[in-house]
Formats: sequence, C-alpha cells, structure tokens
Amino acid sequence: MFALVRQAAFDVLSPPFRSVLFKSLGLTILALIAAWFGLEWLIDSLVTLERGWLDNLVQIVSGLALIVGAIFLVVPVTALVASLFLDDIAEIVEATHYPGEPTGRPLPMLMALKEAIGFTFVVIMVNLGALMLLLVPGINAIIFLVANGYLLGREYFELAALRYRPKAEVKALRRAHGGKVFLAGLVITGLVAIPIVNLLTPLFATALMVHLHKAIGGERTAQTAA
Repeated sequence: MFALVRQAAFDVLSPPFRSVLFKSLGLTILALIAAWFGLEWLIDSLVTLERGWLDNLVQIVSGLALIVGAIFLVVPVTALVASLFLDDIAEIVEATHYPGEPTGRPLPMLMALKEAIGFTFVVIMVNLGALMLLLVPGINAIIFLVANGYLLGREYFELAALRYRPKAEVKALRRAHGGKVFLAGLVITGLVAIPIVNLLTPLFATALMVHLHKAIGGERTAQTAA
C-alpha cells in the first residue's frame, strides 16, 4: 500500500497532471467560495438582532460556524469534483504506468453524476453525525476517520473500477479486498484533514484507486476491458 500511495503522490505532482490539477483546483475553490457565501447568507437571514453586545457575540459565533461549515464541506465538494475529472485522471495514470494494458471505458456522465450525488448525500449525513459529537473529545475524530475512511475508500474505488467492470462485479471485488480499500480510504481521509493540501484530494484519490484496482484486479482487469 505504501508504494501505491507514494506513486499516486508523485502522479499528482507530475507534468501530465498539471492541466487537470489547475482545472480541479479552480473548480474546487470556486465551489467552496460559493458554499461559504451561501452559508453566510443563510446565517445572516436566520439571525437578525439589534446592535449591541449580543449581536457582536452572535457575529463571532457565526464566524466560527462558517469556518466549521467550510471544513465540513471539503469532503463532499471534492467528491463532486472527482466525478468530473475521473476519466481524465485515470487515462493519464493508464498511459503513464500501464501503456501495454487495455484502458478502461469512460463512465457516462449521468452515471458518474448519479454515483457522486448519492455518495455526497451519504457523506453529508455521516459528517453531520460527527459534528454532533464535537463536544465529546476524541470520539468525533474517530468517527470522522473511520466513517470517511470507509466512504471515501468505497466511492473512489468503485468509480475507478467501474471503468473496467460492471457494478455488481465492482462491489464484489471491493468486498473481497475490503481491508485494502478501507486502508486507502484512511489515507485519503488523512489528506482531507490537512488544510490547503486537501484540495488535491480528487486527483490523489483517483490516481491511488486506479493503481489499487490494477494491483488487485490482476488478469481479470485486462480480460474485462478487452
């Protein structure tokens, strides 16, 4: 697993990735900015008090809530971005590291969006539960790591594997190698938890899961894609 993580990290910083990197970063930043202003508008419209010390206190609390909300939105936003650039990233990895092997088939746009939207909804629900436990030190961090490790590992692996296999076979393969997929998901979750660096999550996670699928798919990958 360490070798796959290292290779995915090198891929993200390699020249072939630069075009996708800039597009992905730009779209992610724009989406987060839009989400920030949307949250700010929502808080301002829900909380209206006359000027005074209470209003100042509410403004401080609202500012902290915005920061927490922005951090919370990084995971679902990056998941949506990944669905848009999945095929571009996967094709670069295939051409760079597996030139002699059959390539995967691009996912239909509607299918990719459907998978990403469903996944995003689940991620939001799980992380809302984790936010409820913010006042309980340690537990919320564990829930965040375990829940997102499972969800991010599952989502990114299935999106990468769907380029080669039908959905039922993808799910069976993921369950058969659940430990490796979960471990890769934990690495992705760790990246998500690092400010600024977490903007690279879609590229890193997709590259990592393409490598992982190639590693555990074996001969069956080539047969399916052929």
